[in-house]
Amino acid sequence: MLIVQKYGGTSVGSLERIKNVARRIAKFKDEGHDLVVTVSAMAGETNRLVDLVYGLSDDPDPREYDQVVSTGEQVSIGLVAIALKEMGYDAISLTGWQVGMKTDSAHMKARILDVDTEKIKKYLKEGKIVIVAGFQGIDEEGNITTLGRGGSDTTAVALAAALKADLCEIYTDVDGVYTADPRIVPKARKLDKISYEEMLEMASLGAKVLQIRSVEFAMKYNVPLVVRSSLNFNPGTIITKEDKEMEKVLVSGVTYNKNEAKISIRRVPDRPGIAAKIFEPLKEANINVDMIIQNISKDGYTDLSFTVARNEMKKAVEIVKKVAEEIGAEGVEWDDTIAKVSIVGVGMRSHPGVAAIMFKTLADNNINIMMISTSEIKISCVIDEKYTELAVRVLHDAFNLDKEPEEGE
Repeated sequence: MLIVQKYGGTSVGSLERIKNVARRIAKFKDEGHDLVVTVSAMAGETNRLVDLVYGLSDDPDPREYDQVVSTGEQVSIGLVAIALKEMGYDAISLTGWQVGMKTDSAHMKARILDVDTEKIKKYLKEGKIVIVAGFQGIDEEGNITTLGRGGSDTTAVALAAALKADLCEIYTDVDGVYTADPRIVPKARKLDKISYEEMLEMASLGAKVLQIRSVEFAMKYNVPLVVRSSLNFNPGTIITKEDKEMEKVLVSGVTYNKNEAKISIRRVPDRPGIAAKIFEPLKEANINVDMIIQNISKDGYTDLSFTVARNEMKKAVEIVKKVAEEIGAEGVEWDDTIAKVSIVGVGMRSHPGVAAIMFKTLADNNINIMMISTSEIKISCVIDEKYTELAVRVLHDAFNLDKEPEEGE
């Protein structure tokens, strides 16, 4: 069996933990499996490197940023390989560029284009355990690129897809996917199974367990995915294709995201092409726009609000101010004290009234909704950031998520 495993920063956060990871890898090798292991930088190391970069520049050159920040994984893969060798196992560490992880040139959030598996297959045939640096790749010019925060998950799933692995295990400091963040909701329940689609929504809406692009990859290439803890041997959460049982569950989870900011443009001329003029420059600046709300047109003018990641608000506001001036809008306002709270579940497709329960629950707790966004299997509300934890807890209770499905239906 070919297994791709990924260990996060907490799992390799100290030499003792690296030894534990090496012992776990060795156990799988002893069982006769071929192993490709993706490793993140040691806990806190990426933050340290980012702080060094921003200690020198408020607006660092993206290529040089990647050059610095990618080094954390190089250290951890080497240490894991050394730990395995010390135990008598043949292991080899490879950086993203050594392994042929080809990406586009969008520094700091590059996308994987192709994976050259030739070298990995050669080493596996030789009986080696292959340790690959997560989070990084190389563009066609030979520049080192990084895949954005959580990018090691994407590296692992991309490797599993390219190698047609039998299983991809994501090891983290939690032992699966929960109905809500257990730090906020002590009654949160671990899910045995969740669909790719639900996980995709939960990851995009703030659940920190998996990075969104890794779930996209898994869904696209049908990679069997399991989220487990590296600190114990408990069974994790299986992320797989949707089945009939999943549809019986009304809501699978409540998520939140505080990395949100709202930008509003007042009195925008309501005519064709204006929205394109506003959002095209944001796209060119690689700023991802999330929720968009446009008010009803009045006197030929309308108000337009949208959300972006909080850390991109400053850049987005500068761009939008210029555009507002060009199109003759009245002005730009912004707010970075908001949060997005969401409920997710494939059962929403066949169960009416879910939105009504969510809105009533928030209203009963005096939580004002500023913006609403929906899809077939999710409802998101933008609220004041100070009510985030309360909102998550009361929604978790409203949908009986602490109970097993047969009790909670």
